[in-house]
Amino acid sequence: MFQRTPSSVDVRDNRDLPADWTTGLPTGWQQERMENFLAVVSGEETDVDLIQDGWTSTAALQRTMLTGQTEDTLDPEERDRLIEIADARKMDQIRARVDSVVTDPATAEVLKPWYRYMCKRPTFSDKYLQTFNRPNVTLVDTADTGGITAMTETAVVVGDTEYEVDVVVFATGFETGVSGVISGTLPVHGRDGTQLLEAWARGPRTLHGFVSHGFPNLFHLGALQNANSVNFVHILQEQATHIAAILEHARDDGARQVEPTVEAEDRWLATIRDVEVDNAAFLAECTPGYYNGEGTRKRGGGGYSPGPVRFHELLRQWRESSIDEVLVPELAVSAS
Repeated sequence: MFQRTPSSVDVRDNRDLPADWTTGLPTGWQQERMENFLAVVSGEETDVDLIQDGWTSTAALQRTMLTGQTEDTLDPEERDRLIEIADARKMDQIRARVDSVVTDPATAEVLKPWYRYMCKRPTFSDKYLQTFNRPNVTLVDTADTGGITAMTETAVVVGDTEYEVDVVVFATGFETGVSGVISGTLPVHGRDGTQLLEAWARGPRTLHGFVSHGFPNLFHLGALQNANSVNFVHILQEQATHIAAILEHARDDGARQVEPTVEAEDRWLATIRDVEVDNAAFLAECTPGYYNGEGTRKRGGGGYSPGPVRFHELLRQWRESSIDEVLVPELAVSAS
């Protein structure tokens, strides 16, 4: 097993459920659980935690480390001090678990994460650490080389050492959050042949993260200029609901094109700037990874910092109470 930077591996506490555990559950129970999970990890007021897993048990730390949002009742320096203490205690627990599970001290030491919580995506497993106690499992730490150096037909290369292998079970190497549209490998052309990357030369421009001026009927999916969360399938579901509502309204109006005005984009970009929380200081102290652009990111990701619950409510209000008076002029729906 080749490792660049150890992950924080907390208890998952997986357990068997009765085969009939869904019997008698009311209609909509899954949606309720999804919304409850999103609310808990987003820091919203909730009466009950329906999930009670590793994600929700550390929700406050996750929210703080990703967004920088905390309670406003404390002096900033005292608040930061308390957050760092809570962070250190959590990471101490995770490192202590490594010592308690992994029998070889040298291997255990390499598996310990020495960074602040949420510098890397937290993981939860009841089997991962235990795997290193097996006689046929060897950990290769690649920290000194910055990762795997090369791969040949028969070996994985780390520095000057080749490790002969029969099968590579899992190999990463992808770019996180970079689509062909953003990278330019899948160019998108809008009105008058303008390329999207050309229109976004000074930064992305959207309304609610979904649509862009000059690119009629192009809908963006993802966390760009909207809201994100750890259950990204839920985020995509909400985005699909929103886009479907726009299309339905356009169809009912007999429109064939949907496109925001420049003014609508400007207002949304101003909103994002107004609510943005700068977490650059936290990210700068993190180990290199995709959260901080391999150590190069200077600021947060330009999303809607109040979080996904409030963003989804913003979209619902936009659809339900203002769609007739806002959707048509804002999206310049035309029948041409």
